[in-house]
Amino acid sequence: MRTINKVILIGNITKDPFIKTTTADKKIATFTVATNRYYKSPTGESLSDAEYTNCVAWGPLAERSEQFLTKGKLVYVEGHLKTRIIDRDDGTKLYKTEVVVDQLIFLSKREDGVDSGSEVAEVAHFDDFSDLDTTKI
Repeated sequence: MRTINKVILIGNITKDPFIKTTTADKKIATFTVATNRYYKSPTGESLSDAEYTNCVAWGPLAERSEQFLTKGKLVYVEGHLKTRIIDRDDGTKLYKTEVVVDQLIFLSKREDGVDSGSEVAEVAHFDDFSDLDTTKI
């Protein structure tokens, strides 16, 4: 039976991405996306919970993340979950689950106040992102 490992997030960047470069000169960007879940309590009170999801982008996606993502920007992230196992010095293991970014669309307006839709299309063209119509998201 086939399985599915797919994550879609629309949320805000919590801080500027952390950028690293591998020994093979490939860029890696790590960042956190904040999302909210809204619901009603059993008494009818409106409540919300914030969720903070760690994401990692590689290569051209990391380069675009470095170039365009800053704290507070609204972003669409599509990817898959990946759990890494890190061996600590004390012999214990740390399990870290992240979203590996497959598609990234910048939804915030540019600093000059112009809608970034055209900028997104240009980035999508050069980096082979999917062609999503961000006006319908």
